[in-house]
Amino acid sequence: MAASPLLDTSRLCVHTITTQPWPVEEAIERYVQAGVAGMTVWRQALTGRDPARVGEQIRAAGLSIVSLCRGGFFPAPDPAGRQAAIADNRRAIEEAAALGAPLVVLVCGAVPGQPLEESRRQIKEGIMAVLPDAERYGVRLAVEPLHPMYADSRSAINTLAQANDICAELASPLVGVAVDVYHLWWDPHLEAEIRRCAQARRLFAFHVSDWKTPTEDLLNDRGLMGEGCIPIRQIRGWVEEAGFSGFNEVEIFSNKYWAMDQQEFLQAIKTAYLRHV
Repeated sequence: MAASPLLDTSRLCVHTITTQPWPVEEAIERYVQAGVAGMTVWRQALTGRDPARVGEQIRAAGLSIVSLCRGGFFPAPDPAGRQAAIADNRRAIEEAAALGAPLVVLVCGAVPGQPLEESRRQIKEGIMAVLPDAERYGVRLAVEPLHPMYADSRSAINTLAQANDICAELASPLVGVAVDVYHLWWDPHLEAEIRRCAQARRLFAFHVSDWKTPTEDLLNDRGLMGEGCIPIRQIRGWVEEAGFSGFNEVEIFSNKYWAMDQQEFLQAIKTAYLRHV
C-alpha cells in the first residue's frame, strides 16, 4: 500500500550537514522558525562546543534530538588504526550521551584494496568492542548501508541484507539499521529486508533525499525530494508497514544547495517534504 501524503511537519527532521553553512546555533533557530520538529547533529557541528550545552539549546528551542552522525569507519590495514577507530567511536557514544541523542549512526568504513569480507569482519569486531560503551550510556547504534559506489573506501556494508546480517550476528537490542533511500532505492530485495527489520525490531532511522539524473558528483550532488528518480513515498510506506513511526530525516549533501541562500533552501526542503515524502 502506498504511503499517503504528509500533511504536516511533525515528523520532519533535518540533519545539520544538510544546511552545512549554518553553525548549529543558527540551524536551531532557523529550523524552529520553519516548523522542523527534529534535528540530527553531525559531529563537526559540535567542534569547539560542549555537547551537553548544545543539547540543552536544542531541547529548549523545542526540537527533538534524533541522532548523532556519525561513528563508524572501523576497518584499517593495521591494528593501531583499528584501535584508533574504536577509540573515536567511544568518544562518539559519549558525545551522543552528553548531547542527549539516543542514537549514533554508523558509516562503517572500508579500506581500498582490502577484501570486503575482511572489512566486514573488522566492522563487526569494532561494533562489538564499543557495545559495552553503548550499553553503559544507553545509546543505540544504527548500521547504515551505503550505495555500492562507496564500497572502496566509505563502507563495506552496501545492502540492507548485509546490515541485517551483521545485526543478527551481534544480537544486541542496541544495534539496528538506518535505512537511507539514497543508498538503497535500487535494491530489488529492499522491501523484504525492511520486513526483516520489522521482525527483529531493528529499524532505527529513515533518511530521505533524491537521486538526480545525471548525478554530477558521487558524494555532493544529492537532490531535494521529488527532484530525482527514487520512489520515496513507496519506500516510506514499506518502513511504516514495518512499524516505523519515527522521524523522516532529510540528509542532503549538495555543493549546489550549500552555495545558495540557506533560508531559501530550508523552505524548499519543507515544500519538497510535504509534496514528495
